[in-house]
Amino acid sequence: MTANDPFARLPEVASFTVTSSTVADGARWPSAQYSAIFGIPDGQDISPQLSWSGAPAGTLSYVVTVYDPDAPTESGFWHWVVADIPADITELPEGAGDEAGRGLPAGARQFRNDAGIACFIGAAPPAGHGEHRYFVTVSALDVDHLDIPDDASPAYLGFNLADHVLARAILVAVGSIPA
Repeated sequence: MTANDPFARLPEVASFTVTSSTVADGARWPSAQYSAIFGIPDGQDISPQLSWSGAPAGTLSYVVTVYDPDAPTESGFWHWVVADIPADITELPEGAGDEAGRGLPAGARQFRNDAGIACFIGAAPPAGHGEHRYFVTVSALDVDHLDIPDDASPAYLGFNLADHVLARAILVAVGSIPA
């Protein structure tokens, strides 16, 4: 079986850079980025700090997502979805994805994740299920906002996002729970 690449069937786009003081690309999530909501010991459901640079000219907004394609479902698991981030914003502080979105910039909208709540929900791979990959993606868009309802699902947002992506920055964190 090959690894599930969430971008394999999407059109290729330019890339830019996303970094985090919370987790390095390819590194394990710290315990704060695991899920208390799903009962993971020491989990706190705290969204990671993110910074990005090098987005192309013409970028009018950003979308940030955190997605686990290795979840034991047929559709993976969306942990966080934030859209309509203004083009002049290039950083989100750690904890921006709380239920009130207190760390999000004005105009940004946080959508419900696959747990049904509009916030960051931390990693919660089933015990013994092996290592999961968490794709932290910043997409640079050619529109200043997505014309979708506030209660849109992550998949619906992704469908409407596809035609507006100018470039994509990806950081992959990993996590697992021992058996």
